[in-house]
Amino acid sequence: MAKNQNTVLVVLMNSKSDFEIAQKFNWYRIPVISAPSIVKNNSVKYISFYHTKIFEKEKYSIKWYAEVKKITIVKRKELFPNLPFDNKSENDYYKIEFGNLIALPKEILSLRPRRLLFIQTTEEKFFIAREINYLFNDSPLEDILWEKFVEKQITAERQFYTSINESYFILDFAVFCKIRNIDIECDGDKFHMDPLMIRMDKHRNNLLESAGWSVLRFTTQDILYNFQKSYNIINETINKYGGIQDLNNFDSYKYIMSDENQQLLLFD
Repeated sequence: MAKNQNTVLVVLMNSKSDFEIAQKFNWYRIPVISAPSIVKNNSVKYISFYHTKIFEKEKYSIKWYAEVKKITIVKRKELFPNLPFDNKSENDYYKIEFGNLIALPKEILSLRPRRLLFIQTTEEKFFIAREINYLFNDSPLEDILWEKFVEKQITAERQFYTSINESYFILDFAVFCKIRNIDIECDGDKFHMDPLMIRMDKHRNNLLESAGWSVLRFTTQDILYNFQKSYNIINETINKYGGIQDLNNFDSYKYIMSDENQQLLLFD
Protein backbone atom coordinates (compact mmCIF):
# COMPACT_ATOMS: atom_id res chain seq x y z
CA MET A 1 0.00 0.00 0.00
CA ALA A 2 1.41 3.42 -0.99
CA LYS A 3 2.58 5.54 1.92
CA ASN A 4 0.44 8.53 0.93
CA GLN A 5 -2.69 6.54 0.07
CA ASN A 6 -5.87 7.69 1.79
CA THR A 7 -7.21 4.90 4.02
CA VAL A 8 -8.70 6.95 6.87
CA LEU A 9 -12.08 8.67 6.57
CA VAL A 10 -13.11 11.41 9.00
CA VAL A 11 -16.87 11.96 8.92
CA LEU A 12 -19.21 14.51 10.42
CA MET A 13 -20.91 13.50 13.68
CA ASN A 14 -23.60 16.06 14.43
CA SER A 15 -26.24 13.86 16.08
CA LYS A 16 -26.15 12.22 19.49
CA SER A 17 -28.47 9.48 18.26
CA ASP A 18 -26.12 8.70 15.36
CA PHE A 19 -23.18 8.54 17.76
CA GLU A 20 -25.16 6.16 19.96
CA ILE A 21 -25.64 3.91 16.91
CA ALA A 22 -21.89 4.06 16.28
CA GLN A 23 -21.14 3.14 19.90
CA LYS A 24 -23.76 0.40 20.35
CA PHE A 25 -24.25 -1.05 16.89
CA ASN A 26 -20.98 -0.14 15.15
CA TRP A 27 -22.16 1.37 11.91
CA TYR A 28 -22.41 4.73 10.17
CA ARG A 29 -24.31 5.70 7.01
CA ILE A 30 -23.40 7.92 4.07
CA PRO A 31 -25.77 8.69 1.16
CA VAL A 32 -24.45 7.01 -1.98
CA ILE A 33 -24.96 10.22 -3.93
CA SER A 34 -22.50 12.17 -1.73
CA ALA A 35 -20.03 9.48 -0.69
CA PRO A 36 -16.28 10.26 -0.95
CA SER A 37 -14.08 8.27 -3.29
CA ILE A 38 -12.46 6.01 -0.68
CA VAL A 39 -15.90 4.72 0.27
CA LYS A 40 -16.86 4.08 -3.34
CA ASN A 41 -13.64 2.19 -4.06
CA ASN A 42 -13.77 0.37 -0.71
CA SER A 43 -10.33 1.52 0.46
CA VAL A 44 -11.38 2.78 3.91
CA LYS A 45 -9.41 1.04 6.66
CA TYR A 46 -10.38 3.34 9.54
CA ILE A 47 -13.35 5.61 10.16
CA SER A 48 -13.24 8.52 12.61
CA PHE A 49 -15.69 11.18 13.78
CA TYR A 50 -15.55 14.98 13.88
CA HIS A 51 -17.89 16.13 16.66
CA THR A 52 -19.91 19.33 16.26
CA LYS A 53 -20.88 21.76 19.03
CA ILE A 54 -23.83 19.58 20.11
CA PHE A 55 -21.31 17.33 21.90
CA GLU A 56 -20.17 20.19 24.17
CA LYS A 57 -16.94 18.91 25.81
CA GLU A 58 -15.87 17.04 22.66
CA LYS A 59 -17.06 19.72 20.23
CA TYR A 60 -14.86 20.60 17.25
CA SER A 61 -12.59 17.65 17.82
CA ILE A 62 -11.78 14.15 16.59
CA LYS A 63 -11.47 11.67 19.45
CA TRP A 64 -12.91 8.33 18.35
CA TYR A 65 -11.99 5.98 15.53
CA ALA A 66 -12.60 2.34 14.58
CA GLU A 67 -11.38 -0.26 12.12
CA VAL A 68 -13.77 -0.75 9.20
CA LYS A 69 -15.04 -4.32 8.73
CA LYS A 70 -17.50 -4.10 5.84
CA ILE A 71 -19.12 -1.59 3.47
CA THR A 72 -22.42 -2.37 1.74
CA ILE A 73 -25.14 -0.44 -0.10
CA VAL A 74 -28.56 -0.62 1.56
CA LYS A 75 -31.88 1.21 1.49
CA ARG A 76 -32.66 3.67 4.25
CA LYS A 77 -35.68 1.55 5.18
CA GLU A 78 -33.26 -1.32 5.94
CA LEU A 79 -31.21 0.90 8.24
CA PHE A 80 -34.27 2.16 10.10
CA PRO A 81 -37.00 -0.50 9.74
CA ASN A 82 -39.08 0.98 12.58
CA LEU A 83 -39.44 4.41 11.00
CA PRO A 84 -42.56 5.27 8.96
CA PHE A 85 -42.15 5.05 5.18
CA ASP A 86 -41.36 8.43 3.58
CA ASN A 87 -39.71 9.88 0.47
CA LYS A 88 -36.25 8.95 1.81
CA SER A 89 -37.02 5.33 2.58
CA GLU A 90 -35.89 4.05 -0.84
CA ASN A 91 -32.69 6.12 -0.91
CA ASP A 92 -29.41 4.21 -1.14
CA TYR A 93 -26.78 4.51 1.58
CA TYR A 94 -23.36 3.09 2.20
CA LYS A 95 -23.54 1.24 5.49
CA ILE A 96 -20.05 1.28 6.99
CA GLU A 97 -19.67 -1.40 9.66
CA PHE A 98 -16.73 -1.28 12.04
CA GLY A 99 -15.27 -2.65 15.27
CA ASN A 100 -15.48 -1.07 18.71
CA LEU A 101 -14.66 2.61 18.98
CA ILE A 102 -11.14 3.43 20.16
CA ALA A 103 -10.14 6.72 21.78
CA LEU A 104 -7.13 8.52 20.36
CA PRO A 105 -4.38 9.14 22.94
CA LYS A 106 -4.88 12.86 22.29
CA GLU A 107 -7.77 14.54 20.48
CA ILE A 108 -7.28 16.15 17.07
CA LEU A 109 -8.63 19.67 17.53
CA SER A 110 -10.17 22.20 15.21
CA LEU A 111 -8.96 25.49 16.67
CA ARG A 112 -11.62 27.39 14.74
CA PRO A 113 -15.24 26.17 14.62
CA ARG A 114 -15.81 24.96 11.08
CA ARG A 115 -18.13 23.06 8.80
CA LEU A 116 -16.89 19.70 7.68
CA LEU A 117 -18.28 16.82 5.61
CA PHE A 118 -15.40 14.41 5.00
CA ILE A 119 -11.64 14.34 5.32
CA GLN A 120 -9.81 11.58 3.46
CA THR A 121 -6.33 11.12 4.85
CA THR A 122 -3.46 8.72 5.43
CA GLU A 123 -2.76 6.63 8.51
CA GLU A 124 0.57 8.40 8.86
CA LYS A 125 -1.09 11.81 9.08
CA PHE A 126 -4.05 10.67 11.17
CA PHE A 127 -2.11 9.05 13.97
CA ILE A 128 0.30 11.95 14.51
CA ALA A 129 -1.97 14.97 13.87
CA ARG A 130 -2.92 17.16 16.81
CA GLU A 131 -4.76 19.79 14.80
CA ILE A 132 -7.24 19.26 11.99
CA ASN A 133 -5.34 21.20 9.33
CA TYR A 134 -2.55 18.61 9.37
CA LEU A 135 -4.93 15.88 8.16
CA PHE A 136 -5.72 17.02 4.63
CA ASN A 137 -4.13 14.98 1.87
CA ASP A 138 -5.77 16.20 -1.33
CA SER A 139 -2.83 17.93 -2.98
CA PRO A 140 0.98 17.67 -2.66
CA LEU A 141 1.17 21.33 -3.70
CA GLU A 142 -1.14 22.33 -0.84
CA ASP A 143 0.96 20.25 1.56
CA ILE A 144 4.06 22.17 0.52
CA LEU A 145 2.34 25.54 0.97
CA TRP A 146 0.95 24.43 4.34
CA GLU A 147 4.45 23.52 5.53
CA LYS A 148 5.62 26.98 4.46
CA PHE A 149 2.76 28.58 6.40
CA VAL A 150 3.70 26.63 9.52
CA GLU A 151 7.33 27.66 9.09
CA LYS A 152 6.37 31.33 8.65
CA GLN A 153 3.78 31.18 11.47
CA ILE A 154 0.88 32.10 9.18
CA THR A 155 -2.38 30.89 10.71
CA ALA A 156 -4.68 29.46 8.03
CA GLU A 157 -7.56 27.02 7.69
CA ARG A 158 -7.22 24.34 5.01
CA GLN A 159 -10.16 23.19 2.88
CA PHE A 160 -12.47 25.75 4.47
CA TYR A 161 -16.17 25.66 3.54
CA THR A 162 -18.02 28.89 2.87
CA SER A 163 -21.33 29.69 1.17
CA ILE A 164 -22.33 32.64 -1.02
CA ASN A 165 -25.85 33.05 -2.40
CA GLU A 166 -26.64 29.35 -1.87
CA SER A 167 -23.41 28.34 -3.64
CA TYR A 168 -20.81 26.42 -1.62
CA PHE A 169 -17.08 26.77 -2.02
CA ILE A 170 -14.09 24.99 -0.51
CA LEU A 171 -11.14 27.35 -0.10
CA ASP A 172 -7.66 25.84 -0.29
CA PHE A 173 -6.54 28.17 2.52
CA ALA A 174 -8.61 30.71 4.41
CA VAL A 175 -6.73 33.45 6.28
CA PHE A 176 -8.91 35.49 8.63
CA CYS A 177 -7.88 39.13 8.93
CA LYS A 178 -9.26 42.16 10.72
CA ILE A 179 -10.45 44.12 7.67
CA ARG A 180 -10.88 41.50 4.93
CA ASN A 181 -10.40 37.74 4.82
CA ILE A 182 -8.12 36.10 2.26
CA ASP A 183 -8.65 33.00 0.11
CA ILE A 184 -5.33 31.54 -1.05
CA GLU A 185 -5.57 29.04 -3.90
CA CYS A 186 -3.01 26.57 -5.27
CA ASP A 187 -3.52 26.31 -9.02
CA GLY A 188 -2.00 23.10 -10.35
CA ASP A 189 -0.81 24.00 -13.83
CA LYS A 190 -2.52 21.27 -15.85
CA PHE A 191 -5.94 21.49 -14.17
CA HIS A 192 -6.30 25.25 -13.86
CA MET A 193 -4.89 26.06 -17.31
CA ASP A 194 -7.89 24.39 -18.93
CA PRO A 195 -10.05 27.14 -20.57
CA LEU A 196 -13.20 25.91 -18.83
CA MET A 197 -11.46 25.99 -15.45
CA ILE A 198 -10.16 29.50 -16.13
CA ARG A 199 -13.73 30.71 -16.71
CA MET A 200 -14.97 28.90 -13.62
CA ASP A 201 -12.14 30.30 -11.49
CA LYS A 202 -12.94 33.85 -12.64
CA HIS A 203 -16.62 33.39 -11.78
CA ARG A 204 -15.68 31.94 -8.40
CA ASN A 205 -13.29 34.82 -7.72
CA ASN A 206 -16.01 37.35 -8.54
CA LEU A 207 -18.46 35.75 -6.12
CA LEU A 208 -15.89 35.55 -3.33
CA GLU A 209 -14.75 39.14 -3.90
CA SER A 210 -18.36 40.34 -3.83
CA ALA A 211 -18.80 38.60 -0.47
CA GLY A 212 -15.79 40.34 1.05
CA TRP A 213 -12.96 37.89 0.35
CA SER A 214 -9.66 38.82 -1.22
CA VAL A 215 -8.45 36.04 -3.55
CA LEU A 216 -4.79 35.20 -4.18
CA ARG A 217 -3.87 32.47 -6.66
CA PHE A 218 -0.46 30.83 -6.97
CA THR A 219 0.78 28.38 -9.59
CA THR A 220 3.09 25.41 -9.14
CA GLN A 221 5.95 27.63 -10.34
CA ASP A 222 5.06 30.31 -7.77
CA ILE A 223 5.09 27.86 -4.88
CA LEU A 224 7.98 25.57 -5.82
CA TYR A 225 10.43 27.99 -7.41
CA ASN A 226 9.41 31.55 -6.52
CA PHE A 227 8.12 31.11 -2.99
CA GLN A 228 9.84 34.17 -1.50
CA LYS A 229 8.09 36.41 -4.03
CA SER A 230 4.77 34.64 -3.32
CA TYR A 231 5.35 34.92 0.42
CA ASN A 232 5.98 38.67 0.10
CA ILE A 233 2.64 39.07 -1.67
CA ILE A 234 0.84 37.04 1.04
CA ASN A 235 2.65 38.95 3.78
CA GLU A 236 1.79 42.36 2.32
CA THR A 237 -1.85 41.37 1.78
CA ILE A 238 -2.22 40.12 5.37
CA ASN A 239 -0.78 43.34 6.78
CA LYS A 240 -2.86 45.45 4.38
CA TYR A 241 -6.01 43.87 5.85
CA GLY A 242 -5.05 44.41 9.48
CA GLY A 243 -3.19 41.23 10.37
CA ILE A 244 -4.22 37.63 11.10
CA GLN A 245 -6.90 36.93 13.70
CA ASP A 246 -5.36 35.49 16.86
CA LEU A 247 -7.01 32.17 17.71
CA ASN A 248 -6.21 32.67 21.40
CA ASN A 249 -7.99 36.02 21.42
CA PHE A 250 -10.49 36.66 18.65
CA ASP A 251 -10.36 40.41 19.36
CA SER A 252 -6.63 40.58 18.57
CA TYR A 253 -4.76 40.34 15.29
CA LYS A 254 -1.21 39.56 14.24
CA TYR A 255 0.89 41.42 11.71
CA ILE A 256 3.46 39.34 9.83
CA MET A 257 6.94 40.79 10.34
CA SER A 258 9.12 41.32 7.28
CA ASP A 259 12.09 39.81 9.13
CA GLU A 260 11.36 36.08 9.06
CA ASN A 261 13.42 35.53 12.21
CA GLN A 262 11.11 37.72 14.29
CA GLN A 263 8.01 36.40 16.02
CA LEU A 264 4.54 37.58 15.01
CA LEU A 265 3.58 40.82 16.65
CA LEU A 266 0.20 41.13 18.37
CA PHE A 267 -1.72 44.32 17.91
CA ASP A 268 -5.13 45.29 19.22
